[in-house]
Amino acid sequence: MSKKGYILADVQVTNPEQYAEYRKWSTLAMQAHGAKPLIRGGATQRLEGREPGRMVLLEFPSTAAAQAFYDSPQYRRARNAREGAAIMNMMIVEGV
Repeated sequence: MSKKGYILADVQVTNPEQYAEYRKWSTLAMQAHGAKPLIRGGATQRLEGREPGRMVLLEFPSTAAAQAFYDSPQYRRARNAREGAAIMNMMIVEGV
């Protein structure tokens, strides 16, 4: 059985108006690739370390599916819309 894959992102939004365009395109890409949003910008409470930005956690059936989402033309359009609107720290994490 394949382990689930997650995309985890910590985002510092620098241009909220432009970032709204990214959210529009990323939502369409998530729908096209069956991503399950578990966290998408909810309130955070820092316990240790630096103050987080906007947190996003997406669930996929596998890490390969998460990578396919990231590499897709749909998400590339979202990434292009985000350019200059945010500082993104994003990774794929394998579930347990």
